[in-house]
Amino acid sequence: MPTYSIGELAREFEITPRTIRFYEDQGLLSPRRVGAGARQRSYSHRDRARLKLTLRGKRLGLSLSEIRDLIDMYDSPSDTVPQLTRFLEVLERHRLALESQLRDLNETLAEIHEHERRTRELLAQAQGSRTPRVRKSRPATTRSASR
Repeated sequence: MPTYSIGELAREFEITPRTIRFYEDQGLLSPRRVGAGARQRSYSHRDRARLKLTLRGKRLGLSLSEIRDLIDMYDSPSDTVPQLTRFLEVLERHRLALESQLRDLNETLAEIHEHERRTRELLAQAQGSRTPRVRKSRPATTRSASR
Protein backbone atom coordinates (compact mmCIF):
# COMPACT_ATOMS: atom_id res chain seq x y z
CA MET A 1 0.00 0.00 0.00
CA PRO A 2 1.47 3.40 -0.93
CA THR A 3 2.56 5.88 1.68
CA TYR A 4 2.98 9.62 1.35
CA SER A 5 5.29 12.16 2.90
CA ILE A 6 3.95 15.41 4.30
CA GLY A 7 5.53 17.27 1.38
CA GLU A 8 3.87 15.03 -1.20
CA LEU A 9 0.44 15.57 0.32
CA ALA A 10 1.04 19.31 0.68
CA ARG A 11 1.95 19.58 -3.01
CA GLU A 12 -0.92 17.36 -4.15
CA PHE A 13 -3.57 19.31 -2.24
CA GLU A 14 -1.86 22.70 -2.57
CA ILE A 15 -1.70 23.32 1.16
CA THR A 16 1.17 23.85 3.54
CA PRO A 17 2.79 21.13 5.65
CA ARG A 18 1.81 23.25 8.63
CA THR A 19 -1.88 22.82 7.67
CA ILE A 20 -1.41 19.06 7.54
CA ARG A 21 0.28 19.08 10.96
CA PHE A 22 -2.62 21.18 12.30
CA TYR A 23 -5.14 18.61 11.07
CA GLU A 24 -3.01 15.93 12.71
CA ASP A 25 -3.08 17.88 15.99
CA GLN A 26 -6.88 18.08 15.68
CA GLY A 27 -7.10 14.28 15.42
CA LEU A 28 -8.15 14.19 11.78
CA LEU A 29 -4.97 12.44 10.59
CA SER A 30 -2.74 9.92 12.32
CA PRO A 31 0.41 9.22 10.36
CA ARG A 32 2.95 6.62 11.37
CA ARG A 33 6.26 7.94 12.63
CA VAL A 34 9.27 6.50 10.81
CA GLY A 35 12.99 7.12 10.39
CA ALA A 36 15.65 8.00 12.90
CA GLY A 37 14.02 9.05 16.13
CA ALA A 38 10.59 8.57 14.50
CA ARG A 39 10.73 12.19 13.33
CA GLN A 40 9.29 11.65 9.84
CA ARG A 41 5.61 11.26 9.18
CA SER A 42 4.37 8.55 6.84
CA TYR A 43 0.79 9.03 5.68
CA SER A 44 -1.27 6.05 4.57
CA HIS A 45 -3.89 5.90 1.86
CA ARG A 46 -6.45 6.24 4.68
CA ASP A 47 -4.77 9.46 5.89
CA ARG A 48 -4.78 10.81 2.32
CA ALA A 49 -8.51 10.06 2.00
CA ARG A 50 -9.21 11.68 5.39
CA LEU A 51 -7.23 14.77 4.33
CA LYS A 52 -9.20 14.96 1.09
CA LEU A 53 -12.50 14.70 3.01
CA THR A 54 -11.30 17.29 5.52
CA LEU A 55 -10.49 19.78 2.77
CA ARG A 56 -13.82 19.11 1.08
CA GLY A 57 -15.62 19.65 4.39
CA LYS A 58 -13.79 22.96 4.91
CA ARG A 59 -14.86 24.10 1.42
CA LEU A 60 -18.44 23.29 2.41
CA GLY A 61 -18.08 25.41 5.53
CA LEU A 62 -18.10 22.59 8.07
CA SER A 63 -16.31 22.99 11.38
CA LEU A 64 -13.39 20.69 12.16
CA SER A 65 -15.53 19.04 14.83
CA GLU A 66 -18.26 18.27 12.30
CA ILE A 67 -15.69 17.01 9.82
CA ARG A 68 -14.12 14.74 12.44
CA ASP A 69 -17.52 13.33 13.42
CA LEU A 70 -18.43 12.61 9.81
CA ILE A 71 -15.06 11.07 8.96
CA ASP A 72 -15.14 8.94 12.11
CA MET A 73 -18.58 7.66 11.10
CA TYR A 74 -17.13 6.46 7.80
CA ASP A 75 -14.33 4.68 9.67
CA SER A 76 -16.84 2.68 11.69
CA PRO A 77 -18.11 -0.60 10.25
CA SER A 78 -21.72 0.32 10.96
CA ASP A 79 -24.57 0.76 8.50
CA THR A 80 -24.27 3.64 6.02
CA VAL A 81 -27.88 4.84 6.50
CA PRO A 82 -27.16 6.64 9.79
CA GLN A 83 -23.96 8.07 8.31
CA LEU A 84 -25.73 9.41 5.25
CA THR A 85 -28.61 10.72 7.35
CA ARG A 86 -26.18 12.57 9.64
CA PHE A 87 -24.28 13.98 6.65
CA LEU A 88 -27.54 15.15 5.09
CA GLU A 89 -28.50 16.89 8.37
CA VAL A 90 -25.14 18.66 8.52
CA LEU A 91 -25.39 19.74 4.89
CA GLU A 92 -28.94 21.01 5.35
CA ARG A 93 -27.97 23.00 8.44
CA HIS A 94 -25.10 24.63 6.55
CA ARG A 95 -27.22 25.31 3.50
CA LEU A 96 -29.82 27.05 5.65
CA ALA A 97 -27.11 29.11 7.37
CA LEU A 98 -25.60 30.09 4.01
CA GLU A 99 -29.01 31.00 2.60
CA SER A 100 -29.62 33.21 5.63
CA GLN A 101 -26.23 34.87 5.16
CA LEU A 102 -27.02 35.34 1.47
CA ARG A 103 -30.31 37.05 2.33
CA ASP A 104 -28.48 39.32 4.77
CA LEU A 105 -25.84 40.12 2.16
CA ASN A 106 -28.47 40.87 -0.48
CA GLU A 107 -30.29 43.20 1.92
CA THR A 108 -27.03 44.95 2.76
CA LEU A 109 -26.16 45.28 -0.93
CA ALA A 110 -29.60 46.74 -1.64
CA GLU A 111 -29.07 49.29 1.14
CA ILE A 112 -25.65 50.19 -0.25
CA HIS A 113 -27.09 50.60 -3.76
CA GLU A 114 -29.81 52.87 -2.37
CA HIS A 115 -27.27 54.97 -0.46
CA GLU A 116 -25.13 55.24 -3.58
CA ARG A 117 -28.13 56.30 -5.68
CA ARG A 118 -29.22 58.90 -3.13
CA THR A 119 -25.66 60.20 -2.72
CA ARG A 120 -25.30 60.57 -6.49
CA GLU A 121 -28.56 62.54 -6.58
CA LEU A 122 -27.37 64.82 -3.78
CA LEU A 123 -24.03 65.26 -5.49
CA ALA A 124 -25.69 66.13 -8.80
CA GLN A 125 -27.95 68.64 -7.03
CA ALA A 126 -25.01 70.19 -5.22
CA GLN A 127 -23.01 70.47 -8.42
CA GLY A 128 -25.98 71.77 -10.40
CA SER A 129 -26.95 74.41 -7.87
CA ARG A 130 -23.48 75.80 -7.61
CA THR A 131 -23.49 79.32 -8.90
CA PRO A 132 -20.40 80.18 -10.81
CA ARG A 133 -18.31 82.85 -9.22
CA VAL A 134 -18.96 86.11 -10.91
CA ARG A 135 -15.88 88.07 -11.66
CA LYS A 136 -16.05 91.76 -11.36
CA SER A 137 -16.30 93.02 -14.84
CA ARG A 138 -13.51 95.10 -16.18
CA PRO A 139 -13.66 97.17 -19.23
CA ALA A 140 -12.98 95.02 -22.21
CA THR A 141 -9.65 95.60 -23.73
CA THR A 142 -9.21 95.29 -27.38
CA ARG A 143 -6.22 93.63 -28.67
CA SER A 144 -4.36 95.31 -31.27
CA ALA A 145 -4.37 93.56 -34.57
CA SER A 146 -0.68 94.26 -34.96
CA ARG A 147 0.32 91.76 -32.31
